[in-house]
Amino acid sequence: MKKLSVKKLSTMVIQKRDELKLTQEQLSSQTGINRITIGRIEHEDFIPSIHQLESIAQELDFDPSNMFVETDNKRSFIALRSESVTEYEKEGVEHLFSMMLTLRQHIILRSKYDAV
Repeated sequence: MKKLSVKKLSTMVIQKRDELKLTQEQLSSQTGINRITIGRIEHEDFIPSIHQLESIAQELDFDPSNMFVETDNKRSFIALRSESVTEYEKEGVEHLFSMMLTLRQHIILRSKYDAV
């Protein structure tokens, strides 16, 4: 299974933005993504939605599929079964829950947006 590497994404956004001599504010304006969110992506503190990832990749001219890396499914399964888990596995579960909550927020916001 592959997952989005926030480290690879962060490095790519910083590198491409610097190459194009864009500020976070300019990239924000071009993508419609809040400048603070751009900063959080660069600091590996935010996982963008697929739409956000595509917008950034289009503006900075990189392939978003290159931001995904192979993961070890077995580790996630063990962590979810609550057996003896390592710190790495605990962080993985926390990350998973964070992603699920973010997805839920996206669904709620989308439903409110579509209702308007």
